Amino acid sequence: MSDIPSTEHFSASDAPELVVAPSATFVATTGSGRPGSDAFYRKHALIADVARALADNGLAPTTPPVIEMLFWYPDHLPSADIADFYSLNPIPSLLYRVTARIDEHASADDIARARSAAASEADRPDELLERYVLKEHAVVQVMHHGPFANEFATLARLGEFAQRAGLRRAGPHREIHLDSFTRTTPQDGLRTILRDPVA
Repeated sequence: MSDIPSTEHFSASDAPELVVAPSATFVATTGSGRPGSDAFYRKHALIADVARALADNGLAPTTPPVIEMLFWYPDHLPSADIADFYSLNPIPSLLYRVTARIDEHASADDIARARSAAASEADRPDELLERYVLKEHAVVQVMHHGPFANEFATLARLGEFAQRAGLRRAGPHREIHLDSFTRTTPQDGLRTILRDPVA
């Protein structure tokens, strides 16, 4: 990967690009089903609340936290590539991981203490929180502007770029939501980095 330029974690161009994404550590929880569901937004709120508590102790880099999503499908379904990621398989079959970046030295115990301190209304006794690490890896990425429903066209551009470079998706599709949002947030001004590991 020495000949591929590196990118900052929260940076992407408006034009598709091939870069090396840095290693990063997260607090995370997993889920399944359609993005935008009650469960999706509850998990989103929980991770944000715990990340804020970690930031209060100097163990998370951003306040408010930047929520990142990783999406993939069960192994028995057809393998979707970048351009058709949201159109090949039924959306309710999605599996996902909700994450927020934390300090690389933050431990599982730090996460547990932050969870207790956050006392989030979105928490549930059976919700598993984990320390999750992504290693440095090659990705194609692009900045998406506006509503999530319009990502199809942006992913089509990103997929065409990857295809011309002879690359295919090689791991979960990733979305980095640079702007905080809730179910009712107007989406026209939102910025989302669409980032896919490739090989």
